[in-house]
Amino acid sequence: MSEDVRTIFWENDQVCMINQPALPHTFEIKRYDTYQEVADAIKTMVIRGAPAIGAAAGFGMAIAARSSKAATVPDLIEDLKQASDLLAKSRPTAVNLFWALKRMMKRAETAGVDSVDGLRDILLEEAQKLADEDVEINKRMGVNGAALVPDKATIVHHCNTGSLATVYWGTALGVVRSAWEQGKALHVLVDETRPRLQGARLTAWELKNLGIPHTVIADGASGHYMRRTGVDLCLVGSDRIAANGDVANKIGTYNLAVVARENGVPFYAVAPFSTIDMDIMHGDLIEIEERGAEEVTHIRGQRITPEGSPAGNPAFDVTPNHLITAIVTEYGVVRPPFNVNLRKLADRIDGSFR
Repeated sequence: MSEDVRTIFWENDQVCMINQPALPHTFEIKRYDTYQEVADAIKTMVIRGAPAIGAAAGFGMAIAARSSKAATVPDLIEDLKQASDLLAKSRPTAVNLFWALKRMMKRAETAGVDSVDGLRDILLEEAQKLADEDVEINKRMGVNGAALVPDKATIVHHCNTGSLATVYWGTALGVVRSAWEQGKALHVLVDETRPRLQGARLTAWELKNLGIPHTVIADGASGHYMRRTGVDLCLVGSDRIAANGDVANKIGTYNLAVVARENGVPFYAVAPFSTIDMDIMHGDLIEIEERGAEEVTHIRGQRITPEGSPAGNPAFDVTPNHLITAIVTEYGVVRPPFNVNLRKLADRIDGSFR
């Protein structure tokens, strides 16, 4: 993917997204005219990944402003509140969704303009700014994380955290990309990431396009590779990080972290500071999205389980902080004790966006 094709962008008064369920076989752009459609795109995972969902929320609010029939600024703000409420229900775990909605509402309420059209323009500018910032943040994280990656490294990566999970570049996969562009020889073991196979479908597609050597493995095979062939580090993203450093991420992350600890393999979570929720004291307080059973019982519409067999489908799990070696952010690498060092980081960052 080139920077000319971002995961999400604004074009011709529409919100445009790469249709991720169609990958890797078909590359297509879906276009949306209403915030209701944007909310459905988030829910159905046309767009996914915490940073990308945050950008979708921003553009969703911008399109809500442009499609509103309000004739006054106060009426437009009321319409925006309704849009924010609906978008907030699209996926419950990714904190970037709520962060972006809060940021957009704050911008609307403090814009200080009398013109409805003026407020619409301001919100579109804010949504575009949010998206552009994500690209720069990811590249800074990539540089910070690449310092942790040795030359000739074998890396286990879970789910998809590349350009497709962000506006562009990526979080954990952005670290891989940055290390690769620094000239380091790498090989990535790509967890397939059941049940939606984001690793096999999306991460492998991105790595293939970038020319980075990789091997797709079953989720349960990572321990075998750690013991028998050697793994230098594990890299994962995050949808929400609690104030104590507990990491909520794609289901299977906890299992990978346990196996990594057993085998002495460093385990790094890579996420922008906006993913750290300092209002959540520990991971057990994070709401875990439960998705439909058909994602487990079917693959590409084909049933793989006996008719009538029930299935559980938590989309995320929580990895306790004692299994996390470090958290890579755009502001640097945070190490334990996380409850102390994440607070220090939050205190030194301008909190005006929160």
